[in-house]
Amino acid sequence: MKALSLKQPSAELILQDRKKIELRKWNTNLRGKFLIHASKNPDESAMKRFGFKDLPCGYILGEAELVDVKNYKGDKEEFEKDKGLHLATEDWWEFGFILMNPKRIDKIPYRGNLGFWEFKK
Repeated sequence: MKALSLKQPSAELILQDRKKIELRKWNTNLRGKFLIHASKNPDESAMKRFGFKDLPCGYILGEAELVDVKNYKGDKEEFEKDKGLHLATEDWWEFGFILMNPKRIDKIPYRGNLGFWEFKK
């Protein structure tokens, strides 16, 4: 199964169904379920901004379904309209992976990778 590494607190916010769009600077044709991996190093400023002190890092924590991709390139108005769905600053606003059906699983220690990568037990 494919997996995507995200810095905390993004992985947690997706699993809590608070973050419904994951922003990336690259596009993907992938659709369907994928595993959510919390990378080893959290985003400390985002941890503070969202009120988290300690979240698991270096684990596969859950899964979600990627249903579509929004292209925000050159459409700052659309990016701002979706702010409550992606919870991000203007630094990241090229492509929005629209996510549904997040589900937490028993955490699995695992080393992540860039882009979508293949999870092998």
